[in-house]
Amino acid sequence: MDRIIKVAVDAMGGDNAPEQVVKGAVEAVAAEPRVKIYLCGKEPLIREELAKYSYDQDRIEIVHCSEVIETAEPPVNAVRKKKDSSLVKAMYLVKDGECDALVTAGSTGAFLVGGQVIVGRIRGIERPPLATVIPTTKGISFLLDCGANVDAKPTAIVQFAQMGAIYAEDFLGIKNPTVGIVNIGAEEEKGNALVKETFPLLKEAKGINFIGSCEARDVPLGGADVVVAEAFTGNVVLKMMEGMAGALIKMIKKGLTSTFISKIGALLSKKALKKTLKTFDTESYGGAPLLGCNGLLVKTHGSSSSVAIRNSIFQCVKFTDLDINGKIKARLLADESKEEASDNQSI
Repeated sequence: MDRIIKVAVDAMGGDNAPEQVVKGAVEAVAAEPRVKIYLCGKEPLIREELAKYSYDQDRIEIVHCSEVIETAEPPVNAVRKKKDSSLVKAMYLVKDGECDALVTAGSTGAFLVGGQVIVGRIRGIERPPLATVIPTTKGISFLLDCGANVDAKPTAIVQFAQMGAIYAEDFLGIKNPTVGIVNIGAEEEKGNALVKETFPLLKEAKGINFIGSCEARDVPLGGADVVVAEAFTGNVVLKMMEGMAGALIKMIKKGLTSTFISKIGALLSKKALKKTLKTFDTESYGGAPLLGCNGLLVKTHGSSSSVAIRNSIFQCVKFTDLDINGKIKARLLADESKEEASDNQSI
């Protein structure tokens, strides 16, 4: 019998909780026979939502939690003090091995703190990066770090590249993915101190197809399959892309409805436009994984619908099936062995 993948879901996290979260969990169970969901949150509210649906009751379990971490709360204090919150309890389900993965649309800060403090890092990982899929003219790229480590060291960014390459190739299906570092120019001597120090390390790193600098304007054009940066730069790139995509869509819609002729053109091109704009729907890709932790942790947007929750659960199943964490650990062990061999030779 195929293994059952157990996913802890923060039922109280996000703007549309628990309605959309519960709906997404029900949809996931209906579509994926190998998943079991642990809905963490206030039991009366969760049961009220579940009563709206028919579902396999053996594969959705409620874990009652009396507290909720709100978005505006200081993350460290919230995680430390609210032990009975839906997010913290879900984190402990992963830490204790009762669940394979976690999905939340709740507080990003608390999610990042809990990932580091409760679930913990894979041995050898300096800093777990938050990663996300971004649509490009060539398909998709994988951006990391987009929110977890604003002051990462060069060696940590090299690990981002290594983990990103593993995820892109095995999970996203991009063969021999190219890796680029966000920079202000294509030349190797360009950039701030961090980029200049990281660049040669990426050139020397084994197992990644490093192609050099990737300017911000090249990111949406698919300049690299895996794009790495510390979280400050990565988050700016991501938010700029999100804002520009939203602005362009609004401008296109306004232009297409400005005159009678343009409305006719819009009607004729509606199907093609809908297909094109769908590529910008990030909910179809699932959530943003926090790579390098002892278990998969996935963060979805605060305004996530049931579609994003459902697809994030599917993401957890695929991630576990492909043993992405196992491949990351194997990569780290291989690097350690090479370093030991090099040290022995030098002696």
